[in-house]
Amino acid sequence: MHKLIKLASDTISKPELFKLSKWIINANILTKSKLTIKFEKIFAKWNNSKYAVFVNSGSSANLLIAQALLESNILKNKTIIMPSVSWATTIAPFIQLGFKVILCDTDKKNLGLDIDHLKKLIKKFKPSCICLCHVLGHANNIKEIKRLIKNYNIEIIEDTCESLGTTYFNKKLGNFGLASSFSFYYGHHISTIEGGMVCTNNKKFYNLLISIRSHGWSRDWDQKYQKKISKQFNLDEFTNLYTFYNSGFNIRSTDLNAYLGINQMNKIDRIVKIRNRNYQYYKELLKKFWHQNDNNQFISSFAFGTIVKNRFEVYKYLKSKKIESRPLICGSIGRQPFWIKKFGKPKLFNADVIHDHGIYLPNHANLSKNQIQYICKCFLEIAKPIYFDTEK
Repeated sequence: MHKLIKLASDTISKPELFKLSKWIINANILTKSKLTIKFEKIFAKWNNSKYAVFVNSGSSANLLIAQALLESNILKNKTIIMPSVSWATTIAPFIQLGFKVILCDTDKKNLGLDIDHLKKLIKKFKPSCICLCHVLGHANNIKEIKRLIKNYNIEIIEDTCESLGTTYFNKKLGNFGLASSFSFYYGHHISTIEGGMVCTNNKKFYNLLISIRSHGWSRDWDQKYQKKISKQFNLDEFTNLYTFYNSGFNIRSTDLNAYLGINQMNKIDRIVKIRNRNYQYYKELLKKFWHQNDNNQFISSFAFGTIVKNRFEVYKYLKSKKIESRPLICGSIGRQPFWIKKFGKPKLFNADVIHDHGIYLPNHANLSKNQIQYICKCFLEIAKPIYFDTEK
């Protein structure tokens, strides 16, 4: 019980590493090839998405979506509303690519987009797109958001990096907009060491994604589509090999990472069930503390988030008890130096509460019930509860 209780635990087991080492010795190709395509198909099927595109990180997945939006010509402008409680590289790619990024305050229940603030922002800025970040495994109020944007010609994208396997009205997250991003970094639901995925149900957008991922060329398109596009530009088969149809990156992953991913998919259902079970146990033990609260979904929890009056004191005490904790992801993006240097500090009441008081506790598939009891026991010895409506 006195060993360090880590925030995250690597999902890659020793037997998987032994299998990987044998595969490496016998493999002819380590870079992106057939196993990448196999992993994409397995993942897309599991997530009930039509298409999946494997990249080298969840951050790159967001970058790829941002560039594909620009290349798609479907946006009426470059204005996007983004969640104030999210991750740095949820937001940064859109700033880097010249979007006008507007931050929306966070919802008091699920930490997604605040509906009242979103209404005001849509009327004022008339965006082309909104981004939903499903924080720590909890879905946004998607039905209400879809009703709100119905007559505004607005695309939805989803940052689902912390929510692999969460369902909303029996539908897996990552299928409620044009595209969605996932992360397979260490400590996420599954790991490919480094890696990420973009899912979409739009074939045209999918073809853009696989081109932009690899320099902007056509090599990953099916033969029929390659011939169609090359014919539009009057190109022969030889010239097409080094022709670039889109402004691209090189953010591919490798077959080595894909090999790990394929093996990880064998245990993903077990992992998300354990994470859900752990979350429910935390809720039971920490009833008097605020926690994310949402209905109509199965929660594939990333971590247990709450707010406390004495956050730094709690952090130091838990650390002395060998329990890791972290701020509740980025807090408010509007309070991060990279944002302030460029745009100044916005007033976002709910996000500011998270920034000043948010903390999250460990959750992973290797966490035992006894460990959760110990974490909660220590937490309750020091933490002072606080609620949104009583702060400031």
